[in-house]
Amino acid sequence: QVQLVESGGGLVQAGGSLRLSCAAPVRPIDNYAMGWFRQAPGKEREYVAAINWSGSNTYYADSVKGRFTISRDNAKNTVYLQMSRLKPEDTAVYYCAAKLHSGDYYPPQNYGYWGRGTQVTVSP
Repeated sequence: QVQLVESGGGLVQAGGSLRLSCAAPVRPIDNYAMGWFRQAPGKEREYVAAINWSGSNTYYADSVKGRFTISRDNAKNTVYLQMSRLKPEDTAVYYCAAKLHSGDYYPPQNYGYWGRGTQVTVSP
């Protein structure tokens, strides 16, 4: 069983930056592609970014392209999401997950081992 723990969320002003971390303290994740998703109140969970197992390929939702950067350090069993030029509409709970099924990177149903999430709030 893969356990994922997100951290790094908080309150930031629009235009600011945050770096989220997703750690796997129990079992290595170096053979999984990983993804970040977010869910705002009253909305469905949406795809943010994904990275393949080695970190050589990254993928982004159009809404965050050019502002967010996903990366991973397999030696530390950790995946990161660097968020810059944050906007109020980025406010959500951010989750990381391991990609368990083949297919596209964006559907949440292709992922499992979800963490509990970390809250990101961007004030105007």
